[in-house]
Amino acid sequence: MPELSSIHFLFLLGTVALVLGVGLMAASSVRSAEGYSLGGRAAGIPLVAGSIAGTVIGGGATVGTAQMASLFGLSAWWFTLGSGIAFIIMGVFYARPLRKTGLETIPQYLELNYGKRAGSLAAVVSSLGIFFSAVASSLPGIAILGAIFHLPDWGAALLLILLVSAYVFFGGIRSAGVGGIFKMLVIWITLCLAGYSAYDAIRTRPEVAVHLADPQWFSMMGAGFDTTLANLLSLVVGILCTQTYIQSIFSAVDQKTAAAGAFTAALVTIPVGLPCAMIGMYMHAVHPEVTPILVLPTFLLTYPPAWLGGIAMGGIILSLIGSIAGLSLGIGTMVARDMLHARMRHLSEKALLNMTRVLVVTVMVAACGLAMLNRGSQVLFWNYLSMALRGGGVFLPLTLAVFFPRSVSPRWATASIVLSTLAAIAATLLHSPVKPLFIGLAVSFLLLLVGHFAKERKQD
Repeated sequence: MPELSSIHFLFLLGTVALVLGVGLMAASSVRSAEGYSLGGRAAGIPLVAGSIAGTVIGGGATVGTAQMASLFGLSAWWFTLGSGIAFIIMGVFYARPLRKTGLETIPQYLELNYGKRAGSLAAVVSSLGIFFSAVASSLPGIAILGAIFHLPDWGAALLLILLVSAYVFFGGIRSAGVGGIFKMLVIWITLCLAGYSAYDAIRTRPEVAVHLADPQWFSMMGAGFDTTLANLLSLVVGILCTQTYIQSIFSAVDQKTAAAGAFTAALVTIPVGLPCAMIGMYMHAVHPEVTPILVLPTFLLTYPPAWLGGIAMGGIILSLIGSIAGLSLGIGTMVARDMLHARMRHLSEKALLNMTRVLVVTVMVAACGLAMLNRGSQVLFWNYLSMALRGGGVFLPLTLAVFFPRSVSPRWATASIVLSTLAAIAATLLHSPVKPLFIGLAVSFLLLLVGHFAKERKQD
């Protein structure tokens, strides 16, 4: 990756400092655990959309999309496109009934319908799946910070943890929401400008276009129809049962705001992947020697004016920080509320708040550690694996609880959560030709179907 000039550094550090400063200012009003995780249930449309989009637009949506596009072409856009589709579905079908309950976590919702054991197991399964998404953003975060500041892996990981802590440690979802709004403005403007210049070069310069002459480069099915469909379904299913995004829905001031926030997040998220894909394809044609995970930062530091490249790099770093922060906050909230607080009910609100903060930092450290052990792996692999694991175990029980409450006995719902997750993990470890998500969903569906008929027979 090219060396940063003093102008690059100035605008990069200024951008990061501005957004982190705004988030820290928003943290001053947080006094309780609920205020930390839900912002006092007073979030308007911008804050709901900011916390959702600020989390999903992380390493996978930016660096990972460019990385994938340099290998497979325009089909890399499916990550943000699929995420936007999921948020539209969330806004239409899920946001209102979920916000109506006044709960705080997905496991609480499942516990309400299937009992305490199902809720506890769902917390474990969801946390594991979300954790892999945090790893996905940690991979490029460590690589980029290491390249920029000439740090070893452990030094880059430590810096990343400190930046993420500054983003979310004090203010929780309120800091994430406010920071997400500013982060999105930076990313939208800079990536659109940079992406258009890459697209214009692909369109007008024959020496670039010749390397992308195969129509597959511009096909949305460039990775194969089956793979594309499986990845899209993984995204939609995974997002719809992710604590971080549902937590943003719970934080809305009312049901209408929750739905509108999901729709706004979709409109913000969908376009972001397109300029990243254009940049990835351009870098494949012009700089095939660049490591795929670094194609986006290399482009931003080479072609745009230094001030624009510096701001854009600041936005990329913020996208990684915000994603890890939001995902870690989701895990920390579930572990604190659904695992530990249930066993330590004597804790005060202040003690619960501090415990949640400690758990959030613990998740960050673990994610960075696993990322360092898997350097060189594809960012989107971890994202899609994450979606498949948590989607296979939680999606169908959650959907039944939303639309057909108490239609399955607690015993069968619990069995579905456990066995479908184990099936998805086994399929992953055994390199099954069938996507782990499909196996997990199939096992979950069969168990829930049996459980539904068993409950009907018992009632008769």
